[in-house]
Amino acid sequence: MEKKTISIGKETLAYIDCGKGDVVLMIHGNMSSSVHFDELIERLKDSYRCVAVDLRGFGDSSYNNRFDSLEELADDVNLFLEALGIDSAYVVGWSNGGGVGLKLCAKYPEKVKKFFAIEGADHKGYPIFKKVNFQPTGEPYESKDAMAMDPMQVGPVVAIFATGDSATMSGLWDMTIYTVGKPSPDQASRWMAETMKQRNIVDLDWALANFNMSDTATPYGMGDGTIKDVKCPVALTTADRDVVVPNYMVMSNATALGDKATVINYTNCGHSPMVDCPDRLAEDVKAFFA
Repeated sequence: MEKKTISIGKETLAYIDCGKGDVVLMIHGNMSSSVHFDELIERLKDSYRCVAVDLRGFGDSSYNNRFDSLEELADDVNLFLEALGIDSAYVVGWSNGGGVGLKLCAKYPEKVKKFFAIEGADHKGYPIFKKVNFQPTGEPYESKDAMAMDPMQVGPVVAIFATGDSATMSGLWDMTIYTVGKPSPDQASRWMAETMKQRNIVDLDWALANFNMSDTATPYGMGDGTIKDVKCPVALTTADRDVVVPNYMVMSNATALGDKATVINYTNCGHSPMVDCPDRLAEDVKAFFA
């Protein structure tokens, strides 16, 4: 699963490309990269051509230009597909990749056959509010610079990346991502090395806070209403021990998508089904795309 690279104009994206058959495009989440899909790729590559991309500022992709929105990352993914000559694909998105995937579905519907969101981000965004005595106030940040100083959700993670403190980052993953199972030492080492390559944490947090495809307002502003432009079938996993994307966020997407949505419930599972139930996840992906 060695990475390749391809130019999409102002950026160069790294990616994994292996297997054969219909294309399954994989979009990773925050603090991760294409490599975090390696267990899923191993289980799918005999049936599909698996193409997993490092988004801008993640993994081994370039970060020549900052971004403000998940839509910009979806635009990158569209250019990536065009550069590879892929007219359409089945799409998998994990966590933040679920938000990027929803925007890809809405803006470029001809590119997505079906979309499988693994603990995917809420189409109404992921709130990051000002704090008083470390308690959220419900007030939005006015700028990226202000958000970067957030004492709980952003600032400490900025410091971890700035100092290369992978030990503290590993502890953070144990508390928030690996709430059920734990990766093997080899997996943990490989995935953490990819996590620590991220350079865009403030951009990404700002984009998530401002993300809103609904037709209603959040504290960060009015939505663009584009969730209605998602036309393809969408699978949404919801795990009972996920503390990052809880059930209500997944069900918010299911309600907005209506009869296009299929909800898949995982028990005794946290934010990473790739660790907690990898075989079932792969079978569910195959069944949905079939």
